[in-house]
Amino acid sequence: MATAGKVIKCKAAVAWEPNKPVVIEEIEVAPPQDGEVRIKIVATSVCHSDLYHLFENIHKDGFPVVLGHEAAGIVESVGPGVTEFQPGDKVIPLFLSQCKECRFCKHPKTNVCEKSWSEIRIDAMSPLDSRFTCKGKKVYQFSGTSTFSEYTVVRQINLTKIDPAAPLDKVCLLSCGICTGYGAAVNTAEVKEGSTCAVFGLGAVGLAAVMGCKNAGAKRIIAVDTNPDKFEKAKVFGANEFVNPKDHDKPISQVLSEMTNGGVDYSLECVGNVEVMRSALESTVQGWGVSVIVGWNMHEFSGQPIKLITGRTWKGALFGGFKSKDGVPEMVKAYMNKKLMVDEFITHNLTLDQINDAIEMMKHGKCIRTVLNVSPQ
Repeated sequence: MATAGKVIKCKAAVAWEPNKPVVIEEIEVAPPQDGEVRIKIVATSVCHSDLYHLFENIHKDGFPVVLGHEAAGIVESVGPGVTEFQPGDKVIPLFLSQCKECRFCKHPKTNVCEKSWSEIRIDAMSPLDSRFTCKGKKVYQFSGTSTFSEYTVVRQINLTKIDPAAPLDKVCLLSCGICTGYGAAVNTAEVKEGSTCAVFGLGAVGLAAVMGCKNAGAKRIIAVDTNPDKFEKAKVFGANEFVNPKDHDKPISQVLSEMTNGGVDYSLECVGNVEVMRSALESTVQGWGVSVIVGWNMHEFSGQPIKLITGRTWKGALFGGFKSKDGVPEMVKAYMNKKLMVDEFITHNLTLDQINDAIEMMKHGKCIRTVLNVSPQ
């Protein structure tokens, strides 16, 4: 392409400081360096992790930054040493790397990677290095991706090639939320046929967890949320019972225990709240109950050891346990083969210029996923 090897000036949404609206700016995107790929972002969506960094994490070393990590695009150019990708490839950037060389990537029981940006600057949620500048200042790349931009640069270990027939404005959702929830059920919890499950939180991740429980053959899928407006949507993905904690004057764990003769077989916490994490654990049956923490949170949490001593298992799931470069193309394939719902998560379609509207809708629970159409395919 004519832009290969040159600095590209493009539009991006820059978060100059926490707790403030992002600003549409013209930024400079440098050419990819060794092992890197520059991508034209076609579509991206707003995830709660973006809001967490902007409104809750508020780490002083994490700004200015271009947020965004749930996206799909087309390769514009590649840096030295890149042989896996070429211009024109349809791709999905990945916040979770897979180098395929470190001891973790080679181990079948984990999807973490020693070369992940999070191994260095987890609190700031971005690597120190960046290919972005704006008004003479370095702008950080959130989660090593920064997809609220017309162009971005990522490492080849944070990128995967997908079916060229896949609609990018749909499969962009597979780069975070859907895989995170779905995989937590099928990979991490390993939900079994005929089991009883409870999913806490019915955002995109929670609904994907519901879908995972259903596809795994769960018999009872109890959706738990304080917003009853979400229950109808949860039915679409497979939930068949619904509980609003606000309707009860006893702990939700006690409510679920009474509903299920001692507790559910599996619970998935998809809120990112430490109190809910404990409630989800205590909702599982002693002896074999499994509770999975899916929601992102950097705070300390606690529980009673006796809950684990009596046979419960408390686990965490990062990106649904999927090894990113391998797992995402398979999820795209499942969607293309109509074995996975994706379109049903999209409640709004906007442009990059309307990103603050999308953030506000997510902040106030007015959407499941809003897709921002950034560039034409």
